[in-house]
Amino acid sequence: MKLQAALDTLTLEKCEELLEKAGHSIDIAEVGTPFILKEGMVPVQALKKRFPDILVLADTKIMDAGEYEAEGCFKRGADIVTVLGVSYDETIEGVVKAAKKYGKQVMVDMIGVKDLAKRSEEVDQMGVDYICVHTAFDIQGTGQQDPLEDLKIVNQVIKSARSAVAGGVKLQTLDAIVQEGAEIIVVGGAICNAEDPSNMAKAMKERMI
Repeated sequence: MKLQAALDTLTLEKCEELLEKAGHSIDIAEVGTPFILKEGMVPVQALKKRFPDILVLADTKIMDAGEYEAEGCFKRGADIVTVLGVSYDETIEGVVKAAKKYGKQVMVDMIGVKDLAKRSEEVDQMGVDYICVHTAFDIQGTGQQDPLEDLKIVNQVIKSARSAVAGGVKLQTLDAIVQEGAEIIVVGGAICNAEDPSNMAKAMKERMI
């Protein structure tokens, strides 16, 4: 079980400081979508160079030109890229093709997917590595979506890919997610906005199997 830190709003300097202090607690450093929109692939390259033993995920949320866009990320040091589950099959398959070419991995972000079970089954057959249930930032706290219940749905239907969960995960909700089981647990604000981010990362990792 891996802890993925979603680095969306921190500066590159703060990200490096967090990863340094957290030691082995953070398995995957996610260069979040807002970070990529602001800085491009620079933080992806920088974090991979500074921390070669940590997996770096580029949260590109690819929606089109799958192979082309994924290849650009892999060339710049990304170990994992994200593609949206609502994309065309051909787009997801293009990302998978690029990943296989570079020996890297693909995470499908299921944000906005209406029929989670059906689409998870379809995506699972495309050779992706991870299927991630994702409670959108804009609806967190509204009660419209429960990441734990979504995780249960995905875990019931996937056969090849491994599950991941993202969106509003906190220390208080972590135990139930760990009990259900997910290969990757993605945590953003609970770590990055904590008084001591590195200690929070360590505390969360200690609760993970």
